[in-house]
Amino acid sequence: MTTTQQPPPVRSLAPLYLAGFTTAFGAHGVGSVLGAEIDDIGLSLLGLGIVLALYDVAEVILKPLFGALSDRIGAKPVIVGGLVGFVVASLLAIIYPTVVVLAIARLGQGAAASAFSPASSAAVARIAGKQRLGRYFGRYGAWKSLGYVAGPLIGIVLVQTLDIRALYIALGFLAAAAAVWVAVAMPALPVQPRPRYTVVDLVRQTADRSFLIPTMLLATTTAVLGVAIGFLPLLANRLDLPPIVGAVAIAVLALVSTLVQPVTGRLRDTGRISTRAGSSNGLAIAAAALVLLAAAPNVVTLFFAALAFGVMIGLVTPLAFAHLAAATPEERMGRTMGNAELGREAGDAGGPLLVGAVAAAWTLPAALGILAAGTAAASVVSWTTLRRRRPAADEPLQ
Repeated sequence: MTTTQQPPPVRSLAPLYLAGFTTAFGAHGVGSVLGAEIDDIGLSLLGLGIVLALYDVAEVILKPLFGALSDRIGAKPVIVGGLVGFVVASLLAIIYPTVVVLAIARLGQGAAASAFSPASSAAVARIAGKQRLGRYFGRYGAWKSLGYVAGPLIGIVLVQTLDIRALYIALGFLAAAAAVWVAVAMPALPVQPRPRYTVVDLVRQTADRSFLIPTMLLATTTAVLGVAIGFLPLLANRLDLPPIVGAVAIAVLALVSTLVQPVTGRLRDTGRISTRAGSSNGLAIAAAALVLLAAAPNVVTLFFAALAFGVMIGLVTPLAFAHLAAATPEERMGRTMGNAELGREAGDAGGPLLVGAVAAAWTLPAALGILAAGTAAASVVSWTTLRRRRPAADEPLQ
C-alpha cells in the first residue's frame, strides 16, 4: 500500500526562492551596472572583464566544495552563512566603492553565492520530495530567471536615480531578508549517514549517465543563454535597431523561461512530459532558432530566437534538475547539485568564448551555426541516452 506524500508548506520553500532571486540579481544586476558605469568608476575594458569574471571564477571553484559541505553539516547553515557573507560583501561596496573594493565585493558575492546556491537546490530537492521535484524546481528556476531579467533593470534604475551604493544596499537588504527568513522558516534537514566513498566511487558517480547527461543538458542551455545575453544586443546593433531592442529581446527570453518553468515542472510530476522528450525538444527548438538567426538575421528572427531560447530554458532546466535530484541519494544531494552547478558555469563561460572566437576568426553567422550544431548534438544525446524506463512507485516517468 502506497501513501500519498503531503505537499511541503509554502513557507519552508519561499525563502529559498528569494535566495535564488538574490544570486541571479547579484550576478546580472551588478554586471550590467558596472558595464554602464565603466567611465564613472574608472574601469578599463580589460578591468571590467576581470571584475565581471570574478563572480563566475569564485562559483566555478567553490560550488562543488560548498555543495559537499552542505551534505556534511546540513543545508540550512550553509545557506544562512552564504547569505550573511553576501551581506558582508555588499557592505564593503557601500562603505568604500573604489575599483579595488568593487572587485573584492564582486569576488565575495560570488563566493557567498557559491555557498547558498547549490545548498538551496539541494534543500529544494529534499523538502519537495520525489513526487513534486519538477513543480518546485520549476518555481525555483522561475524566481532565478526573474532575478536575471529584473536585476539589470532594477540596478540601472537605482544607479541612475541615486548612485551605485543604492544597488549594493538593495542587494544587502535582499540577502539579509533571505537569511533571516531561511533561519526562521526553513526546516533543519537532518544530515544523512554518509558511506565512505573511494576515489573510484567518486569517478563512477560523476561518470554515471544519471548525472552526466542532465549536467550536459544544463551546460548546453547556459551556453546558449550566455551567447544570447551577449550577442542578441550585438546583432540588434548591427541591424541598426535602437539599443532598447536588444534589451527587450533579453527580457522576452527571461520572461518566457520564467513562465514556462513552473508549467514544465507540473507536467513532469504528473507524468505528461519526460526528461527525455522535454529536453530533446527544447534543445532542438533552440538549435533551429540559431540556424534561422544565422541564416537570416532580422528583427523577426531576433525575437523568435529570444522566444525559442526562453522555451528551451523553461523546458530543460526544471527537467534536468528534477532528474538529478530523483537519481541522487539524499546523503550526497549537495555535492551533486554543486557539481551540476559547476557544469552550468562551464557552459555559461564556454558558449560565449566559443562563439566569440569563431566569430573573430570567421563570421558571426558561422559561429552561431557551430553553436546550433552543438545544441542539436546535445538534443540527440538526450534522446538516445535518456531512455524511457518504468518509474518507481514514488516518481514519474523519466
